[in-house]
Amino acid sequence: MEKIKIGIIICDRYSSCAGGKCFRSLDKRKGAFSMYKNKDVKIAAFTTCGGCPGGNIEYAPEEMKKNGVTYIHFATGFIVGYPPCPYMEHFEKFITEKYNMKVIFGTHPIPEKYYKTHLKLNTWKNQDFKKIIKPTLSDKKTRLCYD
Repeated sequence: MEKIKIGIIICDRYSSCAGGKCFRSLDKRKGAFSMYKNKDVKIAAFTTCGGCPGGNIEYAPEEMKKNGVTYIHFATGFIVGYPPCPYMEHFEKFITEKYNMKVIFGTHPIPEKYYKTHLKLNTWKNQDFKKIIKPTLSDKKTRLCYD
C-alpha cells in the first residue's frame, strides 16, 4: 500500500493548538481526511502559516516537499475562525503553482458550535465558501463530536 505523507498548516491564531482534533479525525478518516479511506497516511509536518499575511506559506511547503509531503491540508481553523482566513485561496494558488502540491481545505469536521455561528452570520453563503467547507461539513452528530 502506498504511504501518503501529508502536511498540516494551521492559522497562527491557533499556534498553541496541539492538533488533537486533526490527529483524531485522521485516525478515524473523518472530515477532509475521509479522502484517505483505505490508504496508509502519515502526518509528516505540522506548522502555522506564520501569522497574517502568511509569511511561512512561502517557505514551509518547500521543507514539507523535501520530506516527502505530497498533500497539504489547511486546518479547519482557517475556515471556522472568525473571520475565516482572507488569504487561504491565495495560499492555495501559491502552493499549487510554486510547489506543484495538492492543497486541501480543512482537516477535522467543522464543530457544531462554529457551524451554527457561521450559519447565523451568513459567512459561508457564497459559492467559493460552499466549495471550501464541503470536505469538512459533516452531519450534526459528527459535528457535535468535534465541539
